[in-house]
Amino acid sequence: MSIVVDARGLSCPGPVMETVAAMARAGAGDTLEVLVDSATARDNVARTARTRGWNADIEARSGDFVVKVWKP
Repeated sequence: MSIVVDARGLSCPGPVMETVAAMARAGAGDTLEVLVDSATARDNVARTARTRGWNADIEARSGDFVVKVWKP
């Protein structure tokens, strides 16, 4: 299942906090799609996911970014 976290418009650490909360709710096999609108949020979300042992890929989409996060 894919869980969408819309963190656009939030200042840091908001996107990271939203992502960590979603990671805690995620079940086995779930993928998070974190929507952010700044390069800083994009980098912070991806770094936080990787630090916690999750994989993260980044995709640019219509001026925003989608950080796809999943447990290996």
